[in-house]
Amino acid sequence: MLKETLINATEAGAQVIQHYFNNKNLQISNKEGVNNLVTEADHASEKAIIEIIKLAFPDHFIVSEEVGEIVMDSEYKWIIDPIDGTVNYAHGIPLCCISIGLEKAGNMIMGVVYNPFLKEFFFAERGQGATLNGQPIQVSNETSVSKACLVTGFPYTYINQPNGPVEVFSRFIRQGIPVRRLGSAAIDLCWVAAGRFDGFYEHKLQAWDSAAGFLMVEEAGGKVTDFKGDHYSPYQPHLVATNGKIHDEILLWINDKL
Repeated sequence: MLKETLINATEAGAQVIQHYFNNKNLQISNKEGVNNLVTEADHASEKAIIEIIKLAFPDHFIVSEEVGEIVMDSEYKWIIDPIDGTVNYAHGIPLCCISIGLEKAGNMIMGVVYNPFLKEFFFAERGQGATLNGQPIQVSNETSVSKACLVTGFPYTYINQPNGPVEVFSRFIRQGIPVRRLGSAAIDLCWVAAGRFDGFYEHKLQAWDSAAGFLMVEEAGGKVTDFKGDHYSPYQPHLVATNGKIHDEILLWINDKL
């Protein structure tokens, strides 16, 4: 029932964002920070997703990017991003997705990331592996950061912190290491899980950005931590996700310890 609801809610959101995609009259507004956009499609997708979940599980806790928290006394929590990659979406770039993670008693147990424009449906269940369109996926076998292909993102509200996003990015690219920026953390994580990227890092994420994706990486055989190499929680901002083989080395790069 949980899996069925998760899939149904994801597909409902996907139908909405496909309907609004490339609509020249799409209503767009701005949140905190320059180009931190929200569209009417975000709100409509979120509404469709939450309706499916609440119909099946009216007593479950929900946290979603646009509405915030729907607090309930439940060990289950649904963590929703109705469109991850909204700037891409608003510009007609099909690198965006629905992302929903399901947590039980503080442990992420299930997640879906679905990009209906590329027709890529990623699913993971704790202890059961990760799949893309029903086929098992695994992280890459790269063992050296110098030979890796990485991906990252930059926060909308830039924090003037030492060793920030620009400094770390510069450190990699000055050594000729390819670092991509797709504009969707959920897709970044899934592409690490699928072995397309060898590693992903970001300085400032919200729970809905990574809840489903980090489980995808772990279930595909990868490793996810904070910048210190400690246990990852989606409720703190820093994330490093890799194939596991380059994890310790990439932490040295990020923390300027080489």
